[in-house]
Amino acid sequence: MQASIISILLALGLFAVSSNSAAVPEAVPVDSSVVSSVATEESSPAVAIIRRADRIRAPAEPFRYALTLVEMKGEQEVSRQSLDVAMRFYKPTAEQAGDARALVRFVDPPTERGKSLLSIFDKLWYYEPKLRRPIPISRQQRLVGQVSNGDVVATDFDLSYIATVAATEDCDGRPCYRLELQRRWPHVTYPKISYWVDVETSRPFKAEFLSTGNKVLKRAWYKDYKLALGEYRPHEIYIEDSLKKEQYTRMLYSDVRLEEVPEAYFQKEYLLRLR
Repeated sequence: MQASIISILLALGLFAVSSNSAAVPEAVPVDSSVVSSVATEESSPAVAIIRRADRIRAPAEPFRYALTLVEMKGEQEVSRQSLDVAMRFYKPTAEQAGDARALVRFVDPPTERGKSLLSIFDKLWYYEPKLRRPIPISRQQRLVGQVSNGDVVATDFDLSYIATVAATEDCDGRPCYRLELQRRWPHVTYPKISYWVDVETSRPFKAEFLSTGNKVLKRAWYKDYKLALGEYRPHEIYIEDSLKKEQYTRMLYSDVRLEEVPEAYFQKEYLLRLR
């Protein structure tokens, strides 16, 4: 798979939308065991903190935004891509089924135009004009190299993890909660996460994504908070691979807006019409 195709998978989350919360390519039915499990944690301080932070990272309604991906090595820019991303995400409740979809269109450089990517829960398809039909991208391909960054930004902490408040620590002069997260299900990419959230503002500050042996695999910083849709949200996510510290990714967000994209757009057959 080309590097540009791999890096585009980073676009599948703005601030906190999950592609891991279901395992079928249609609206996920209400899972009473999940709803019940989450309900028992309603009074947990950690759940309240994470939910406030999630709403800062992403609005609860369908939305659209422009994304610029900048791959860096040291101080040198290696590559840059511009993307148009439309997202729709609803968590499953006792009253309604869940839904998690994203449509990504390549905008720049000109050589990439006409390419697109569709995510429906954990299913993913890629299309470019020279192909006869969209092709599926396997979970193995999604976990190669920079592709794993997609789960760094797309993971839904509230639904995918069980959280506890471990401590209150300093974050560049401001008090932050440090939360320890353990994944609920084996298919969630990262087994553990350490997550820092500002005590006063509920803004995410930093996250460390760990292996089962507590080895840090990725670090993410939430930066450049600006007003968008009535909330100050991070407009840059800086992602560092702990094994390749000289290489990092800057994800720059702009033009964030509420927009209900038609249902037909979130079908793989529609990708053929985006030539």
